[in-house]
Amino acid sequence: MNAPLIRLRGLTKSYRRGDQTIPVLQGIDLDVPAGDFIALMGPSGSGKSTLLNLLAGIDQPSSGSIEIGGTQIGQLSEAQLADWRAAHVGFIFQFYNLMPVLNALENVELPLLLTNLSAKQRRAHALAALELVGLGDRLDHLPSELSGGQQQRVAIARALVTDPTLIVADEPTGDLDRHTAEEVLALLQRLNQELGKTIVMVTHDPKAAARARRLVELEKGVLVDGA
Repeated sequence: MNAPLIRLRGLTKSYRRGDQTIPVLQGIDLDVPAGDFIALMGPSGSGKSTLLNLLAGIDQPSSGSIEIGGTQIGQLSEAQLADWRAAHVGFIFQFYNLMPVLNALENVELPLLLTNLSAKQRRAHALAALELVGLGDRLDHLPSELSGGQQQRVAIARALVTDPTLIVADEPTGDLDRHTAEEVLALLQRLNQELGKTIVMVTHDPKAAARARRLVELEKGVLVDGA
């Protein structure tokens, strides 16, 4: 396994509710080597999605440090953080988050609109990503014309198209039947094993977690395994 891509030290996150401070994460220390595939598990309210959002630069910590690829992302401004996310993070969501009026190729191409690539280059990159996930013959299909599993493959292609440093997946099989879920998990496993992609996946499903290299468990905002 490679040197740590992600270093979390003393990470905390709290939210204000009226006059109350609600702690969500408490003193998280974690190293994630480059090329790792982590399944993040824990009961509802344990802080899994909060931790994923912090890793993805969607949210900022209350205290502690998040270093990813040598960058302390907790110290970035909002504008810097947006640029960092666009360059380094690929997102996979439970409900796909595809644009319904765009076809598969156009959905995958969306993150590339923030780059300096030409239209021809963007199309070539999007096509390569769709072919990688087995949808090279569905370029012109709208999301409504695709099955749930195919829509999630489009979402995975969209996450891959910028060649991100980190892929974060929030319950990526939660809306899929078992057979389709296994196909999507096999694809994620292949991306990790063959392309060396670093993946952090939140899941409630032990069968999904079994596809990962390592299980990390949270309970009441505290890391209980995998440190």
